[in-house]
Amino acid sequence: MKLIQVVRRYGPVGGMERYVWELTRELRDLGHEVLVLCEVCLADRPHGIVVHELGAVAPRPRWLALLRFGRRVARWLEQNPHPDWLIHSHERLSSHHITTFHGPPFATVRDRPWWRKVSLRVAMQFYLERRELTVARRTVPNSPLIAESLAHYYPELAHKLTAPVVPGVAAMPLREARSVPADGGVIGFVGKEWQRKGLPFAVEIAARLRRTRPKLQLWVAGPEENEVRHLFAGWQGGYRLLGWSRQAPFAEFDVLLHPARAEPYGMVISEAMAARVPVVISDVCGAAAQVAADAGTVLPLDAAPAIWADAVEQQLRRSMPPPGFARGWREVAQDYEKIYLHHLAEKQT
Repeated sequence: MKLIQVVRRYGPVGGMERYVWELTRELRDLGHEVLVLCEVCLADRPHGIVVHELGAVAPRPRWLALLRFGRRVARWLEQNPHPDWLIHSHERLSSHHITTFHGPPFATVRDRPWWRKVSLRVAMQFYLERRELTVARRTVPNSPLIAESLAHYYPELAHKLTAPVVPGVAAMPLREARSVPADGGVIGFVGKEWQRKGLPFAVEIAARLRRTRPKLQLWVAGPEENEVRHLFAGWQGGYRLLGWSRQAPFAEFDVLLHPARAEPYGMVISEAMAARVPVVISDVCGAAAQVAADAGTVLPLDAAPAIWADAVEQQLRRSMPPPGFARGWREVAQDYEKIYLHHLAEKQT
């Protein structure tokens, strides 16, 4: 197949961007012709993939940046016709066959008070989102949670939804099988967007557990130290602020705590499970559907802190490590092959 993939930033520099980066390379390895349209390529160009950079635009306001990028893509396609190529977008375009939704729909703003909805920004975001969904022949959610949300807010377009294609996960260094000391252990928290991912609540949960586990530690990876040090103002040790790195030290954790307020998927969850680290996460994480009973616990976000603390305690006490989670990026590419082939077959009828 001949495939055009469209993403603003091409490279393994974020959750969505890594998804596209890994997908394009696997599609190439499966023998397909792959061309990428982007604003900018943020990594060495992969061998065998043609990359066209259309130039960066001012990132704010976001709706205008999306609109301008979409226009550049449309102009490039008009000037460089590719009639036999399938266009797969990961952005708010008007010139695509397949689109992948990597986050919750903007339409959730409908549930807010009216004064939060009266602005040019809201009107344009609504316009871009509806246009993207209307133009697409197939819409691919990257988690069951996003699929449900899209079907709820756009019921008239729900027939275009495919089965979710959840992200893959690379092979991870495995946590060695070990018993956690009764008075200690390491809780891991990973997330640069620490407020949305629930770090203040994680600190509260860890502080509660330290009453009976005085040597328990909370390791925080993602945010810079000066952003979050104030959350530990009353602590006398018991925490480590690791800052940002490309790979969190999952093998050093005894449990991953991820009480996110909103999480379209949550790659850190599948990465932790791939490292055989048990997880305790909120039910608004897209990856919750992949958390089997023997891999950890999924809790309602509004559950009491004591319930969260008890769930973490149970994972710290477990005698057997969870089974390893495995989903290669090759599987992701093969899922898309089926979607592409279905579209092409439909086009011929």
